[in-house]
Amino acid sequence: MTGAAPLVLSLSFETIVATLAGGFEALVESATGWPGVGIVFVYSFLIAFVLPGPSEIVLAAPLDLGLSQTGRLGVIMLVSATGKAAGSVLAFHVGQEVKQAGPVVRWLRRSRWDVMEWSENQSVQLAQQYGYAGLAGALCVPFFPDTISIYAFAVLERDYVRFAAATFVGSLGRLVVTIGLIGGAVTIF
Repeated sequence: MTGAAPLVLSLSFETIVATLAGGFEALVESATGWPGVGIVFVYSFLIAFVLPGPSEIVLAAPLDLGLSQTGRLGVIMLVSATGKAAGSVLAFHVGQEVKQAGPVVRWLRRSRWDVMEWSENQSVQLAQQYGYAGLAGALCVPFFPDTISIYAFAVLERDYVRFAAATFVGSLGRLVVTIGLIGGAVTIF
């Protein structure tokens, strides 16, 4: 086989993360039983830390837990909010390190998501005006990429416990708002 060129795969970081996110979403959508609760936790943890995707997808997990529909949704929501709070603590730690790292800040300014510009414009205003309540409120907005909000606030704030609590409340609020929107939409149609 002379003259055959080697096969070279060139994948960007964003492509790899998007592929992983799609795989995790499919895993969540097929998760069942109590092991599925662990999948919801891991997915929520990763959404807070690295995966760009909808955290609301956990509501579609077909978990058969032997509970009522309300009980099942309650378990999913509490586990998801706990996973996202845990992932946010890791993101918070990374954010604290980023404040000290010039090359990382320069990379974030050039990144596809333009995290730093968003942070400087929207998050600074929310943090200055509302503090941790602003973070919780920002995370209550369904279908908005909350990973960006988490990192933006992580760079600005300093209290791990209050940050985790705000992320938990905001994540839980987001799922409640989503259920309200979906329930309202179903009622209308």
